[in-house]
Amino acid sequence: MAPKRPQRRAPRGPAPPTPDFSRETTPVSSAYPSTYASEAENDTENEHPAAPMTPPDSGATAQTTPKKSRRVPEKPFRFLDLPSELRVEIYALHFEGIDRVVDLDSDNYKRVHKKLGILRTCRTIYREASHVFYSTHTFRIFPTQPGRFFKTKKPLLARLNTNQRRSITSLELRLGPGWNKPPRGWVVNPALGLAECVNVRQLTVFVECDPSDNFFKGFRKADGFYEAFSRNLLDGVLAEMPFVDRVHFDAWSSVKKTGGMMTGLLEVAEARGRKICWGPERQWTDQEEEEPAMAHLQAAMAFLNM
Repeated sequence: MAPKRPQRRAPRGPAPPTPDFSRETTPVSSAYPSTYASEAENDTENEHPAAPMTPPDSGATAQTTPKKSRRVPEKPFRFLDLPSELRVEIYALHFEGIDRVVDLDSDNYKRVHKKLGILRTCRTIYREASHVFYSTHTFRIFPTQPGRFFKTKKPLLARLNTNQRRSITSLELRLGPGWNKPPRGWVVNPALGLAECVNVRQLTVFVECDPSDNFFKGFRKADGFYEAFSRNLLDGVLAEMPFVDRVHFDAWSSVKKTGGMMTGLLEVAEARGRKICWGPERQWTDQEEEEPAMAHLQAAMAFLNM
């Protein structure tokens, strides 16, 4: 076996400058051995190879990922375990913000439809919440809001189902809009569903204008036309609901209690044997009261464009 030749050591140059660790931070890659052979590796006479040099601690701390704590799933609140009386109060708070009188209006999608989303939860909540909604609001028999629903042939009551109509406790018949040309959809028939509103205890007749006033002379279709139309409409409503024992009358300040409009409506209610009550707007009483002198001006401002 041939003897090993002694390897010549390369002349050592000047020592590299000592790095200033206070100014520079040694990169992470310097902690690993270099890919180039060092002098200790080339020295075959050394039985123990030199260990890689570890730079002194430069003050940089290694980032450690904190252990995530195990998330405990939250248990759902058992709403149906509450007493039914408390659930009814919660439903009433949920439906706050909806107008007291519900009409067929294009804005119902924003104000009413989103609130009624709670009815899609389950059958129990549907039954309880729907009863609270329909029993605590007044529903208008015929639409009065200007727009595409004003002349519809299918009013709001006709769009409800039987259970919803049976939950209603208050209805409103508003007269005045369309006094020169009433919509064709303002017809009392079985499709309207008044006979199914068996729990209605209050029927409010609100009069917005009286076309028999001299101010409407020259604008109305004919003398006594709208007054007769309103009397027939109220008579048809009362005929469909014999279980309603009283009628609440109210009006704007431009309407006179002794005018042709109110006189005809009161006669219909008396002929049907219903008790006459008065609403909070005019605060009428059974006693004769002096009517306001400038009442017809409000009628002009409100219904000139009808």
